[in-house]
Amino acid sequence: MRPLIVLLAALFVCSCRDPRAEANIAEAMVQVGTEISAMRQDYALLQNQVDSLRGVVARQDTVITRLATLANMTLPSR
Repeated sequence: MRPLIVLLAALFVCSCRDPRAEANIAEAMVQVGTEISAMRQDYALLQNQVDSLRGVVARQDTVITRLATLANMTLPSR
């Protein structure tokens, strides 16, 4: 019976956590959430810029094709 009490007491002591450690973990999780949110915003901005650049390239490709057609030039195929 005595070893069981000692085992239960040791288990109880090991299961107690330091409140400061819990607060540090909670603060770290908040910081991780903030950083993930910032990364999502950066990704959305980069995606918008890439889409804008694709539109510019498409317009330039159209202009080049029209100029080549007007000059009776053939463009190499891609």
